[in-house]
Amino acid sequence: MSTPMSTAMFSALGTYVFVATRREGDLAGARRLAETVLADVDRTCSRFKPDSDLSRANAGAGQWVEVDPLLVAAVTAACAAAEQTDGLVHPLLGRPLVQLGYDRDFAEVPAEAETPTVVWPSDAPHLGQWREIGLDPDGAIQVPFGTALDLGSTGKAWAADVVATAFAQELSGSALVSLGGDLAIAAPDGDPWPVAISTHPAGPVEATVGLDRGGLATSSTRVRRWARRGVRLHHLIDPRTGRPCPEVWRTVTATGPTCAAANAATTTAVVLGAEAPRWLTERGVTARLVAADGQVRTTGTWPTEPEEQRRGA
Repeated sequence: MSTPMSTAMFSALGTYVFVATRREGDLAGARRLAETVLADVDRTCSRFKPDSDLSRANAGAGQWVEVDPLLVAAVTAACAAAEQTDGLVHPLLGRPLVQLGYDRDFAEVPAEAETPTVVWPSDAPHLGQWREIGLDPDGAIQVPFGTALDLGSTGKAWAADVVATAFAQELSGSALVSLGGDLAIAAPDGDPWPVAISTHPAGPVEATVGLDRGGLATSSTRVRRWARRGVRLHHLIDPRTGRPCPEVWRTVTATGPTCAAANAATTTAVVLGAEAPRWLTERGVTARLVAADGQVRTTGTWPTEPEEQRRGA
């Protein structure tokens, strides 16, 4: 594909941010917009900043806490994902993640830690407990007592949609933003953007697709990994057990009308394991699933990749 674009890259929210604009004159403004929006998201929605609005809401679990309306919007999006997935994408997994050792910015989590034993989480929320979250759009949240918010399963995708909305309002042409592979297109003009798919952000390209609207997201069990007493762990938690999902799929990529919708599908697919292709097909989701052994499956209108399947990707 020979789609013209101007690009920039920087870091935010613990990952890379890739910005592309169709018109060269839009690039500087797009970067400034993305940096501003993501700084606000980090300030309000981080689980690792003790003074963030999310941390204050968790500290006050069981009572109403005044917060920035931006956090209310982020949690509203997380609850919408929970609604769409029957709780399999769950916004109240903060405590299980802390118990497993993901208690700080991932760059600071020891790759291997010597502990007396691996303590499996004992207080995972039940699948419907997200419905107990209180939300006031004017700026207040009530986290259910005994639980803690974590927006890791939805936050980047939602933030990509917020940035794309800002682009559509402020720029003169089409643009794209990717937060660690969670991608949203602003002001689509019918010309596809080439999107490279890989298991790791800096890894080899496994597939390339053309995306002309909406969003794309990737969920992987191979990126945020650490160990306790030799037990390999990752950040995608099955809310039914409070434990990391079995690694049936190493990577799932999907498209959707928004990045948040695509991300809800990919996260659910990882949680469901072998049941994922049926779940995705029943909902008309276009997706690419890479199994632990490298075999590739697709759903919806994702282009088949026979050469890749024979190689074992």
